[in-house]
Amino acid sequence: MVDLSAGHFGSAVDAAQHVGELFGVFAFASSGALLAVRRDFDIFGILVLACATALGGGIIRDLLSGRTPPLAFVDLSYLTTATLAAVVIFFWHPPRRLTRGPLEVADAFGLGLFCVTGTVAAYSRGLGAPSAALLGLVTAIGGGVIRDLLGGQTPNVLRPEQIYAVPALVGAIITAALLHFGAYQAWTGALAALGAIVFRLLALRFGWHAPQARRYPRTRPPADPTLPHPS
Repeated sequence: MVDLSAGHFGSAVDAAQHVGELFGVFAFASSGALLAVRRDFDIFGILVLACATALGGGIIRDLLSGRTPPLAFVDLSYLTTATLAAVVIFFWHPPRRLTRGPLEVADAFGLGLFCVTGTVAAYSRGLGAPSAALLGLVTAIGGGVIRDLLGGQTPNVLRPEQIYAVPALVGAIITAALLHFGAYQAWTGALAALGAIVFRLLALRFGWHAPQARRYPRTRPPADPTLPHPS
């Protein structure tokens, strides 16, 4: 059971939280680096996109929850992990035309891991379950939004043909509920992350998308009777 009496979680959960964050950083950094490869960026561009993707969501979360400086600037293991992922992708990556699949898989893993670890981090700062879930969502989608904007494409969260934020929101809500009712442990958090990852991958596989507003057919304006009829 989660222990918040000292303002932080038990040692086992804390260790799992840190490991989960590092895996999420590596996954998101890989997705950023793969997008940079598709855009023909140089090594510096790959590093920038990888680190911005991996650390952006967590930095936003920490600033919104009042943690300054953000954890990414205090614990260099996060920056080191993101840099390692960028270097790996720089030297080893699929051909540019085939990067879409690995990019989407890496992004799904980062999304699932960060929606859980982000919620836990926000809850440990004393926020209630609803606020923690929202910040978990921000952690999960924030880096991807930064990646897509820097990469010159519409962010996935805004693309109507994809379900992107919903899997992260579901994972964050489940995590917040587990925390609120004292049922959060390392393995329950891992299951929540896995559920979000599978949800996202299934959405990609089967083309699921969120409902859109009804589109009405365009109607031509009535003809002006004072104008001559075209022959």
